[in-house]
Amino acid sequence: MKKDIHPKNYRLVVFKDMSNDYSFITRSAVDTKDTITMEDGNEYPLVKLEISHTSHPFYTGKMKLVDTAGRVDKFKNRYKKHYQSKDEN
Repeated sequence: MKKDIHPKNYRLVVFKDMSNDYSFITRSAVDTKDTITMEDGNEYPLVKLEISHTSHPFYTGKMKLVDTAGRVDKFKNRYKKHYQSKDEN
C-alpha cells in the first residue's frame, strides 16, 4: 500500500439530520466548525445533514417534498419568461 495517502484526522463525528433531529456518531475526517455535546457528556464535531435514512422518502415509504434550498422556486423564477411566452401563444 502507498504511504501517507489516508487522512490523519480520523475522529468521532456526529452527523445530525436537521429535519427530524436524528443524530448518529461515526468516525470521519470531514472538516467542520460546529460542535455538539452528546448524552455521554463528550463534545464532538457536528455535521448538519438535510436528509438521512430516517427522513429520506425511499427508506421511510413516505413521499414528501424536501425543498430546503428553494430549488423549485429558483427554477420557476429562472424559466418564468419561457412559460409566460408559451401561454400567450
